[in-house]
Amino acid sequence: MTDLSKKVFGLVSLGCDKNRVDAEKLLAEISARGCAITNDASKAQVLIINTCAFLNDARKESIETILEFSALKSENLEKIVVTGCLPQKYSKETFPALTEGDVFLGTRDYDKFFAALEKSYDDGRVNFVGLGENKPVTTRVITTPAHYAYLKIADGCNNRCTYCLIPKIRGNYESYPMESLLREAEELGEVAELIIVAQDITRYGLDLYGQKKLKEILQKLTTLVNINSVRLLYCYPDMIDDELIAEIRDNPKIIKYLDIPLQHSEDGVLKQMNRPVGREKYLNLIAKLRREIPEIAIRSTFIAGFPSETGEQFEGLKDFLLEARLDNCGFFAYSREPDTAAYKLKGQVPYAEKKRRVKELYSLQQKISAEKLAERVGMALRVLCDGIDYEKNCFVGRAYFQAPEIDGKVYFNADFAEQGKYYEVIIEKSDAYDLYGRTGDYSL
Repeated sequence: MTDLSKKVFGLVSLGCDKNRVDAEKLLAEISARGCAITNDASKAQVLIINTCAFLNDARKESIETILEFSALKSENLEKIVVTGCLPQKYSKETFPALTEGDVFLGTRDYDKFFAALEKSYDDGRVNFVGLGENKPVTTRVITTPAHYAYLKIADGCNNRCTYCLIPKIRGNYESYPMESLLREAEELGEVAELIIVAQDITRYGLDLYGQKKLKEILQKLTTLVNINSVRLLYCYPDMIDDELIAEIRDNPKIIKYLDIPLQHSEDGVLKQMNRPVGREKYLNLIAKLRREIPEIAIRSTFIAGFPSETGEQFEGLKDFLLEARLDNCGFFAYSREPDTAAYKLKGQVPYAEKKRRVKELYSLQQKISAEKLAERVGMALRVLCDGIDYEKNCFVGRAYFQAPEIDGKVYFNADFAEQGKYYEVIIEKSDAYDLYGRTGDYSL
């Protein structure tokens, strides 16, 4: 029998921050066995590749990553473990073809990790997808910088958007018990910024408790002494009610920032997407948020080139962006995914046209973002230091309106700054994405 405690483990996690949390829990299981973990894939004997399969491009990246790292089998690497969304949805296709992977595990099979790995050492390649019991895990090995972390409060989705594979991969919406989430948050240690994630955080609790519980868990999380602030990502627009708005406004630990994936603005396209209709409701929500929380920063994502999206509807989306003037946006070309309702829709937009529309949307939003950032020149902003940017030879951090990895940054000069601490930064200039300034050597 192979002594797995003597093996060195590595991890490559692809895709979203929700996938990252799953990977961190798996690393904790590995660490609890006394196994060594390395950040250098070339030193790993067992390499875990946590895959994404949300879009065709993500599946392609996952497969290419597996093939790339399989070259290390001529050195130290003994086993590649393929986990996450790709095997969960496509193990029947990928397990026979992707022979570079030695162990296949789905999104709910991490409790079978060591059993599957031992069997692969004894018997060769194994497919354990669907054999796990999805046991709850609260301990994690954090892979983000030490001062911020993600807290995944639910898995799966009930929204059934016609373009989305998530329900087919992750299943129905499943809220995690509040007590286990609070324990998990406490075990993270000192956290400057806790980022709440799920496919839709606003639906939290409906399946488990029979009513929405996001407000309650936010209240409990913000009483924890180790949590300095809380940021909310992925809020479904129809589920943002007066109670949640008031909690964001009145709770000093909640960052005045919301990520609300709207996906489009025009009623006809939204109806085809099976999204809440529509344009006026979205504008009213944005106006209400700004009225109730004047400093609120709002981020969103949009899909261009959805089947049958007309030129007029595309122009309507552009007009919406000009009217809404959101702080940050992400734009994606519609990806035609088999096993989704939208795959069979008529009026598929040519690939080149979809890419052109995305480019045009980014260009428009860039101007809006540049104007909004320019308004902050001369202001003193509270900035969380994320570390040093050695290329720019200065410190780098984020203001409240900037989430990690998806939004811009604040670059600043200082005599001294410490990662995870807040500093008052005087903004001296801006561009389309970032701010630049200076500060003294004191923290807030």
